[in-house]
Amino acid sequence: MREASVALAERIVFQPFVRQGTVLRAGAPILCPNVDDARRRVEKIRSGILHVAGAVVVRIQVDEEIGDYGEPEYLERIGDVPGHEDDD
Repeated sequence: MREASVALAERIVFQPFVRQGTVLRAGAPILCPNVDDARRRVEKIRSGILHVAGAVVVRIQVDEEIGDYGEPEYLERIGDVPGHEDDD
């Protein structure tokens, strides 16, 4: 009997959000090579170099063979993010 191989891979995703009028929309997600790269993108938002309404950095386990996704782990949140708006 052949044992199924486990093809789990960690993915780090930087997901920006942009405003279109009064609507907050997801921009194009960026697959990052590592957490540090994703956090550098967050720092660009903080410093005003990258202009988006908000962003999240998510770590997720993916089973490449069957296309199954684990629970996302939110590593960073900045600005306006759906479901996490704060009244400042």
